[in-house]
Amino acid sequence: MAIDPTKTAVVLIEYQNDFTSDGGVLHPAVEAVMDKTDMLANTAKVIEAARASGATIMHAPITFAEGYNEISAHPYGILKGVVDGNAFVKGSWGAAIVDELAPQAGDIVVEGKRGLDTFASTNLDFILRSKGITTIALGGFLTNCCVESTMRSGYENGYEVITLRDCVAATSAEEHDNAIAYDYPMFSKPMTSEEFIAELGD
Repeated sequence: MAIDPTKTAVVLIEYQNDFTSDGGVLHPAVEAVMDKTDMLANTAKVIEAARASGATIMHAPITFAEGYNEISAHPYGILKGVVDGNAFVKGSWGAAIVDELAPQAGDIVVEGKRGLDTFASTNLDFILRSKGITTIALGGFLTNCCVESTMRSGYENGYEVITLRDCVAATSAEEHDNAIAYDYPMFSKPMTSEEFIAELGD
């Protein structure tokens, strides 16, 4: 199956310092799985190949104003961890996209992500449809949270969804492996970064 780069977007979910980098609030929680998958290096290769082929690169960071007034005063679950750790505050180093994957000229930064599903609170769907994109390839954090939520919505919204198995990480190997083994095949076409690159524009 060849992937048409002119109709494909690589959507990079929350490749931000608070996850990716030493000193990031949530980095210790994901570091082991990041190392296991080598996700940053694999993502860099995907981006390089996708840019060269003419595919669209989209960055989807999550950010909050100081004080987190955009969300419930009593967050629970994953967002409680974000608030308690003071993560992803707009303008901070932690909220910045990691240097080696920083947006380049021609990339699109999706605005408005405040929750888990990238489609829910952003202009992602509008941009994809206006550009005639029918296939999305997803990488980022967390395997079983924001990436999975976005995958499910992409599937429901009629996109061909590819999940990049070695470009994602979670807070434990068990959660990561379970999502990839049982959830991803139901709502996407799971691929390694190498498989995706090989099929891009074949």
